[in-house]
Amino acid sequence: MNQVSDRQVAYALARIGLGINIAMHGLARIPRFEGFAAHLHDQFADTFLPAWFVQLTASGIVTTETIVGLLIVFGLWLRPALVAGGVLMWVLLFGACLVQNWGVAGSQLVYVAFFAGLLAWRNHDWLSLDARRARRT
Repeated sequence: MNQVSDRQVAYALARIGLGINIAMHGLARIPRFEGFAAHLHDQFADTFLPAWFVQLTASGIVTTETIVGLLIVFGLWLRPALVAGGVLMWVLLFGACLVQNWGVAGSQLVYVAFFAGLLAWRNHDWLSLDARRARRT
């Protein structure tokens, strides 16, 4: 039996950690969605974005965080999940820059880098449903 490398363990730790973080962002917001949406509405009230678009985006953020986070935790459809997570970060980064919240924008860039790194080193994935499926075939 092949020994699992430190890089493979490190990748699993990073992937599952990011997945938990992103999934919990979404899952924690579901029961408090109205408050989350109202906060976004207030935050973007002085921008060019119409209220209906902010509301739609709030729904998309919560849904995407939940689904993408869970897919990353389980390592299912990992490549598209990591790409979708990176694109979600673009949306959040755009919003943070639009309201000139540079501290949040910096945090979003860290997430972008994290998603990109996990995608770039995906060949070290071994503890996931995708890896298990690949070993079976």
